[in-house]
Amino acid sequence: MTVPAAIATTALPLERVAQGKVRDIYAVDDRHLLLVTTDRISAFDVVMREPIPAKGIVLTQVTAWWLRTLGELVPNHLVSADTDTIVGAVPALAGHHAAIAGRAMLVRRARIFPVECVIRGYLSGSRWKEYAAHGTMAGEPMTPGLRESDRFPSPLFTPATKAETGHDENITIARMREIVGESTATELERLTRLVYEAGRAHAQARGIIIADTKFEFGECDGRILLCDEVLTPDSSRFWPGDGYVPGGPQPSFDKQPLRDWLDVERRAGRWNGEAPPPTLPTAVVEATSARYLDAYRRLTGSPLDLEAFT
Repeated sequence: MTVPAAIATTALPLERVAQGKVRDIYAVDDRHLLLVTTDRISAFDVVMREPIPAKGIVLTQVTAWWLRTLGELVPNHLVSADTDTIVGAVPALAGHHAAIAGRAMLVRRARIFPVECVIRGYLSGSRWKEYAAHGTMAGEPMTPGLRESDRFPSPLFTPATKAETGHDENITIARMREIVGESTATELERLTRLVYEAGRAHAQARGIIIADTKFEFGECDGRILLCDEVLTPDSSRFWPGDGYVPGGPQPSFDKQPLRDWLDVERRAGRWNGEAPPPTLPTAVVEATSARYLDAYRRLTGSPLDLEAFT
């Protein structure tokens, strides 16, 4: 299988309006944006020097697949993730096919709500840390005696504010209502639960547990649209269903090989957990790439045809 060359950054003949840890966002016109997902990868809030081959393509194609699959359930901002269609719609991209192949989405501009819509089916991550220390979630008392990775009887909607760097800040639903308004907060929670339940049911049938995930929504022409990435290994916590055992952390389908190696480096005193990161061994890069490709195959039922993007 031919894997396209890894891309750590892009330089397209469009105005770049934003750059995140992974995505480069370009202005197309006053109605559209181009989202380009690079192969950059971060762990413990540090961006690694080495990109992960195919990672950006996987994230884009998983998102596009979900948006097409869930399109009748909730409207979204996707116009096209087909490279030829994008180049045809944006003539300035002619000659830049290799830089965007498989990793770009042409989307409608939307006014993004300034909250992360996080939903959790299992007790893990930052919420587990808070619960283990204080018995609370977002400051609210929780049922005692829960174990790490326990499944909640009903998924918990736990919004957060967006952070430009570092971790997002967990907030209460009451605080979310203050930020976006009561009716909008209610609708965002409804849509979040709707998309999560549909995604969770599909993934479960494919042997994947979606422990938690986060969504972004925006407003365009008076409608609320599902935006950005959706139910990817970066925006979600994916666990293999056949190995699920509550009472501790679970293996994941995304950065686990990278996190495990970095943990060894930190314990050995070879890395202090801050930038600059250590140089990644080829084996770690390849294993991480394989995890992303495996997540795509499991979710969609077919391997990702990377040769279509070379």
